[in-house]
Amino acid sequence: MLKRKIDSYLQHYYATTRNALLVTGARQTGKTFSIREFGRSFKSFVEINFVDRPEAVNVFKGAKSSSDILLRLSALTSVPLIKGETLIFFDEVQKCPEIVTAIKFLVDEGSYRYILSGSLLGVELKDLRSEPVGYMGVKDMFPLDFEEFVSCAGVGDNVIETLRDSWRDRMPVDRFVHSKMMELFRLYLVVGGMPAAVSKYLETNNLQDVMAVQRDIIRLYKRDIAQYDPENKLYIEEIFNLIPPELNAKNKRFILKRLNENAKFERFRNSFLWLKNAGVALPVYNVEEPKVPLLLARSRNLFKLFQSDVGLLAAQYAEGIQLRIIMGDKDINFGSVYENAVAQELVAHGVEPYYYNSKKRGEVDFLVELGGKVLPIEVKSGKDYEMHRALSNIMGCEEYGLSEAVVFGNDNIRVDGGVIYAPVYMVMFLAKNFEAPLYYKVDLSGLC
Repeated sequence: MLKRKIDSYLQHYYATTRNALLVTGARQTGKTFSIREFGRSFKSFVEINFVDRPEAVNVFKGAKSSSDILLRLSALTSVPLIKGETLIFFDEVQKCPEIVTAIKFLVDEGSYRYILSGSLLGVELKDLRSEPVGYMGVKDMFPLDFEEFVSCAGVGDNVIETLRDSWRDRMPVDRFVHSKMMELFRLYLVVGGMPAAVSKYLETNNLQDVMAVQRDIIRLYKRDIAQYDPENKLYIEEIFNLIPPELNAKNKRFILKRLNENAKFERFRNSFLWLKNAGVALPVYNVEEPKVPLLLARSRNLFKLFQSDVGLLAAQYAEGIQLRIIMGDKDINFGSVYENAVAQELVAHGVEPYYYNSKKRGEVDFLVELGGKVLPIEVKSGKDYEMHRALSNIMGCEEYGLSEAVVFGNDNIRVDGGVIYAPVYMVMFLAKNFEAPLYYKVDLSGLC
């Protein structure tokens, strides 16, 4: 069984609030499996899947009250509904918006606990995510991040904590541990974080079997494209297929003219949005200045487009490249897969990545906001990791006031001035601190 961070999140959430929870994310990220495992902690667990049981959609239509809904629910399941000890799971809720709206009344009624899940297919969930306010939380789920991956592979929590200490204190990692972590990172580039692919690797250690699972997931995504957006499916699939070669291009920026010589962004805007909203692709937008807030400097039609899972990206490249990636073959350009892994990790940790590009100063791979400051990030897959002209240019600009930057690469951690050189696997420690309380009190003395 895969150990996921969401397991402890669910336990904490349901121990501290009576609200329902909507778990969203791309297809095949493990939402249903994790919820079912959590359901084992309840005396009674009821699951209603609105895709497998389309008749259930009509059952809930027209229900006028919580008692009406619960009466209909009891007719749908043979599992006993035990007050105070039952978790009711509504899966694929994008097919039944009525149940999302009704959660307010069910939570108010208070007899049972509720959890919902929906795949981000197209835009069905866009109008549901903020409803009903005050009665339902929303949790995004992603493929396994690198920390989850190495934990499942057998790396102990004590090793991860030692690495975390090294990152915090800017102290080198033990050479043997560093070597093994780099080997695991290269493996992660190939296997990725899709639960089915990770499970297959752990069961068999057979990369061919892993790639077969990944190709199945890619085919599933393409079927979703055809099913959920038939009018634009050709554009969407072509964009999806162009992600690997575009990332391999020199500047990695997505060039619309690869689609059509006369392509305009507005024409393809909905197709890019579909891929983003479906959780299939990760757009990283260009910003004109490395200043807080980065969102205000975002260019809406200049972006890099990454795969939602680095393993799926590797599976789209030429067959046979997987073993060469794991072995660190120096004839391979690792730049695109390294950057994809970093982008994926940042997004999974709630950090919105941007990139910087200026004709005058050059291009920096990523900019993120952490602790109210902009942190520039360069990702280097080769030995020339100390060559970063654009990074030096913006760090040397007093107007920007950048005190620190990170260069992720293959070597051990060290610090040179304001630049932290760190092994690329340490990106797993870049995350927003959602736990820290934010207090502010207005001083009204003199107004009383």
